[in-house]
Amino acid sequence: MKIVVLDGHTLNPGDLSWNGLQQLGDVMVYDRTAYSTDDIIKNIGNADIVFTNKTPINKEVLEDAPLLKYIGVLATGYNIVDVITAKAQGITVTNVPDYSSKSVAQFTMALILELCHHVGAHNTAVKQGEWIKSKDFSFWNYPLIELAEKTLGIIGFGKIGKATAKLAQAFGMKILVYNRTTYSEFENEDLKFVTLDDLFQNSDFISLHSPLTQETKGIINSSSIEKMKNSAFLINTSRGPLVNEKDLAKALEEEKLAGAAIDVISEEPMKDSNPLFNAKNCIITPHIAWAPKEARQRLMQITEENLRAFLEGNPINVVNK
Repeated sequence: MKIVVLDGHTLNPGDLSWNGLQQLGDVMVYDRTAYSTDDIIKNIGNADIVFTNKTPINKEVLEDAPLLKYIGVLATGYNIVDVITAKAQGITVTNVPDYSSKSVAQFTMALILELCHHVGAHNTAVKQGEWIKSKDFSFWNYPLIELAEKTLGIIGFGKIGKATAKLAQAFGMKILVYNRTTYSEFENEDLKFVTLDDLFQNSDFISLHSPLTQETKGIINSSSIEKMKNSAFLINTSRGPLVNEKDLAKALEEEKLAGAAIDVISEEPMKDSNPLFNAKNCIITPHIAWAPKEARQRLMQITEENLRAFLEGNPINVVNK
C-alpha cells in the first residue's frame, strides 16, 4: 500500500518520526507540494492513501487519482479537500480534532499579554541602549495594561474557546461568550453568554475561536468594529478570513481600535501587499499557535490512529460520511 504525505515539513520539520505511518505502508513524504493541480496530481501518483495539511485536493485532482481510497487531513479544518467529490468517489476523508486546543489557548493569552506589556519591543529598546541612557530606573514606551477585571469577548466556544476562557479567568478577567449554542453549565458571575452586539460593545479584548463558515467569514469588518470600544484589542488565532483585513487595517490606522494580534491571515504565507503587513499597532505571528512539539506529537499520533482504524474497517474522525 502506497502512502503519500504531500506537505510534511510543517508537521515534522525533523523533530518527530514518521515510523508509525511507515509501519502501515510504503511512505513517501514530500516536505512541500506546489499548489498547482499538475504538481499535486504528480506527487499523489498511484497512492492509495494521501495526507495533506494545506495542499488543496480539489475535484480535478480527485478525478485523476483512481486508486485513492483515503485522505487524511493533518489539521482540524478540512476545507482544502473537496469532500463532496471524495464521498461520491468512495474516498474516506478524516481530520484531526482537538490536538492543539491547549497550545492555541496558551498562545492566545501570550498575544494578549504581549498587547498589554510589549515585552518584545521593550527588550529591543533595552538592547538598543535606551535603559543605559535613561535618567530613571524604569521606563516604558507603550501603555501597560493590567488584565484583572478586564472583559474578554470570545467568539466561538468550542474546546479552544473554553480553554482560553479558563486561562483568562485565572488572570481575573470577565468573560463574554458568543456561540451558536449556549451552555448554561458554564455560566457564572464571571462568564456570560451574550449577543454578538453585546460582545462587541462591552469587551476590552475580543478573541476569535470560530470555524470558517459562510456566516462567520468577515465577521470582523467595518460595521462590527464600529460597535467596539476604541480601547479594544482584537486577537485572531482561528482563521484568517474571519477578518476583513482592509477594514481592520483602516480601523487601526484611524485608532478606532487600540491594537490587534494576528496569528492567521487570509492568504498564507503572507504577501507584502497584505493590508495588515504595515498596519499600525498590529502584532503578526506566522501561524504558530498550533505548533508546539507536544501538539504536533498529538497530531501525529491521532493521524496514525485514524489510518489504522480505517484500515481495520472502523474509520474514525470521518468528515464526509
